[in-house]
Amino acid sequence: MYEKITPPTTGSKITFADGKPIVPDDPIVPFIRGDGTGVDIWPATERVIDAAVATAYGDRRKIHWFKVYAGDEACELYGTYQYLPEDTLTAIKEYGVAIKGPLTTPIGGGIRSLNVALRQIFDLYACVRPCRYYAGTPSPHKSPDKLDVIVYRENTEDIYLGIEWKEGSPIAEKLIHYLNAELIPATPEHGKKQIPLDSGIGIKPISKKGSQRLVRRAIEHAIRLPKPKNQVTLVHKGNIMKYTEGAFRDWGYELATAEFRADCVTERESWILGNKEKNPDLSVEDNARMVEPGYDALTDEKKAKVCQEVESVLTSIWETHGNGKWKDKVMVNDRIADSIFQQIQTRPDEYSILATMNLNGDYLSDAAAAIVGGLGMGPGANIGDTCAIFEATHGTAPKHAGLDRINPGSVILSGVMMLEYMGWQEAADLIKKGLAAAIVHREVTYDLARLMEPPVDPPLKCSEFASAIIRHFDD
Repeated sequence: MYEKITPPTTGSKITFADGKPIVPDDPIVPFIRGDGTGVDIWPATERVIDAAVATAYGDRRKIHWFKVYAGDEACELYGTYQYLPEDTLTAIKEYGVAIKGPLTTPIGGGIRSLNVALRQIFDLYACVRPCRYYAGTPSPHKSPDKLDVIVYRENTEDIYLGIEWKEGSPIAEKLIHYLNAELIPATPEHGKKQIPLDSGIGIKPISKKGSQRLVRRAIEHAIRLPKPKNQVTLVHKGNIMKYTEGAFRDWGYELATAEFRADCVTERESWILGNKEKNPDLSVEDNARMVEPGYDALTDEKKAKVCQEVESVLTSIWETHGNGKWKDKVMVNDRIADSIFQQIQTRPDEYSILATMNLNGDYLSDAAAAIVGGLGMGPGANIGDTCAIFEATHGTAPKHAGLDRINPGSVILSGVMMLEYMGWQEAADLIKKGLAAAIVHREVTYDLARLMEPPVDPPLKCSEFASAIIRHFDD
């Protein structure tokens, strides 16, 4: 089955049912060491995870690691341009859950990004990025501790589908002429718009299936959270891109109110119910006036539509969600993308889970990570229905490779996410506790040490930071 690698002789496979992992006590987990600083980060991560599992479960549970290859290290073993060998794909498919360090973007070889390739090959449609603050971590913000969000970013559509044509290419010119001459004039809402002939062309597909399966995972996560963190915010630019970004929002609400009706309430529904609770004699029209800004300036047709919405909510969910019951439900709301960038800085404690399309989520997750200390402390996961890969969110930093100085926090915290995904919460909690205590005690690597007041000198090595985390399990 494998050309150049051999699986462990002991251990069992993780399987999946209905999109959920079924994890044995002795799972085999493939790992990709990673390029550049992966040579330092991965040994530290493996040691911390193994120590946490042993501390939490003794001999009852153990991970059996299976080394597989990708990136530059794969080329050294399999040959030039073999950045993602078939052995690796087979192993990840067979064992279901994997973890990896940072990978180099290939030069040549036909792969734009190994990370993107893995997501697309295994249909890992949910990129999950928690952003929470660990006390003592240097941050450019005054109150980084107020931010504790999880970004659910759609991973397979939008710009990550990567379908585009170069300016001046025959296909780009043909497509532009067709759009300008045939499709745009045939759509009255576009008026006299025309695409410049010297444009590159890319497409931005957003599907109902892709949107709803992402939102479904976000809501399922929110259901497991306590109040007030059981909230899902749909992030979009639907005020401009109505049939892609706006559709993402609409499909998200549709899923929430159909598939999760007993567990969810939308923000507008909460307003309608809350208005009725404050004033039981409130008329439908007065309720509509309170819900819809500028109601009195609307046309009669639009007024009727808002009144119909109010009446429908009161008729359909008053018994199940009224009289304050909605306050215990998962709140689903939406925000415009540019607004949410401001609000995670000015009103961070109002948000919990942010569900978004690919490009918005790419920016948003990095921005949120910067608030709580940067990508060096930012974990990530890519999850599908039959596979999950946990990963570093930063680059390879080759100039630091082999120096035992880089911060391994991103991959270690990705390991925490992996343990939580596997249901091994006790081990995950030990690592979070140990890492938090190490930072509070100023036992940190150089990237954090130089930003602390006063700076820590000397900082810990990468391997020493791992030891500090383990040492603080008992704090």
